[in-house]
Amino acid sequence: MRRAKRALPPVAVVLVLALGVPLAGCGSESGSRGDGVSAGEESGKEEGMDMQEAAERSDAMLDAVLEGIDPDVQWAHGPTTTRACGVTRRRTVMTVVSPERRQTFLDRAETFWRKNDYRIKAVNKDEKFPAVYAVTRSGFGVSVSFRGKGQAFLEADSPCVKESKVAAPTSAPNGPAYEDVYPLPRPNVRSDFWSGEGR
Repeated sequence: MRRAKRALPPVAVVLVLALGVPLAGCGSESGSRGDGVSAGEESGKEEGMDMQEAAERSDAMLDAVLEGIDPDVQWAHGPTTTRACGVTRRRTVMTVVSPERRQTFLDRAETFWRKNDYRIKAVNKDEKFPAVYAVTRSGFGVSVSFRGKGQAFLEADSPCVKESKVAAPTSAPNGPAYEDVYPLPRPNVRSDFWSGEGR
C-alpha cells in the first residue's frame, strides 16, 4: 500500500516563500547605469554608502534632470524623509504647467533619463495625474509626477544604505526657498511656454 505524500505544514510554506523572495526596496535593483556609478559597482550597504551620501547623490540626480528640462522651471526643495534603510529627496515645481504641456514636461524628463541610461520602470498616462518612474543601475528610483492643481513633483529614493544623520540639501532653489513653509504653495510662476496651450 502506497503511503500518501506528506504536505508541508503552513508555517514551513510561509518560511520557504519568505526566504525565497528578496526584500523589495532594500537592495540594488538591476536597472541601467545613469548616476555616474561604474559598471562594476554595487549600491547601498555593499558600497558602504550612508544616508547622507545617498541624499547628496539624490540631489545631484534631481539637479541634473531639472537642468535637462528646457525651458527652465522654477522649483523649491520639498521635505526630506528617511526610512529604515533609505532616504528620499524631493523637489516641488513652482512654475504653472498647463494641462496641455504636462505630457511634454514628462517627455523631456523621460528623454533625459533614457539618454543617461536610466531604466524607465513605468509611465502613467492618466490625464489628470500623469507620471514617469525610472531607476538607475545602482538602485536609485526617480520620478516626476503631477498631483493636485497640476503641480509637478520630482522625487529620488535611495536603495538600502547605512543609517546616518541627513543634512538639508545644499543646492539653492532658483526661486524663493520657502524655508520652514509646509506645505509649499501651489504653482504661482507663469511661463510663456509651460503655462501656455499647445504641445
